[in-house]
Amino acid sequence: MKEELTSVIIPNEVIINKIYLFRGVKVMLDSDLAELFGVETKRLKEQVRRNIERFPEHFMFELTKEENEVLRSQFATLEQGKYSKYLPFAFSEHGILQLSNVLKSKRAVEVSIKIIDVFVQLRTMVLSNTEIRLEVEKIKKKVDNQDKNIEVIFRYFDELLEQKQQPRKEIGYKIPGGK
Repeated sequence: MKEELTSVIIPNEVIINKIYLFRGVKVMLDSDLAELFGVETKRLKEQVRRNIERFPEHFMFELTKEENEVLRSQFATLEQGKYSKYLPFAFSEHGILQLSNVLKSKRAVEVSIKIIDVFVQLRTMVLSNTEIRLEVEKIKKKVDNQDKNIEVIFRYFDELLEQKQQPRKEIGYKIPGGK
């Protein structure tokens, strides 16, 4: 019964807070995925190693020592024993889906679907923000052009005012002996 409610129980915010950006790719770490899938990190890594052909570099990669240090420095306190002496695996969206196939548990499938949905929502938000930024840029260009047009109008208006102040040359037909 508890497994049926898995996808409802995990809020999107929990998943979003476990997504990191490494090497220009949004990824989740093996320890976070193991926690969400309800397995030990050690077991998750074992299954990955047994099925390594299912995880090309763009599905899963191991963090470098430097990347791991950056990750660890983001946490204010390091709990004793929480962090493995081994470098973590980072799984892309596709790697997470493949991981659920390797783990073969109902919970892993449900949780991976939930995670993929969150990745899709994030991508949609990024696209929406990009569209909004493009619209703002269009409006800025229009406003800049309007500012320039208004400047030109005021320049012409100033020229017209200067012309009114100068005496005008009379034009037209003059009748001899008339006014």
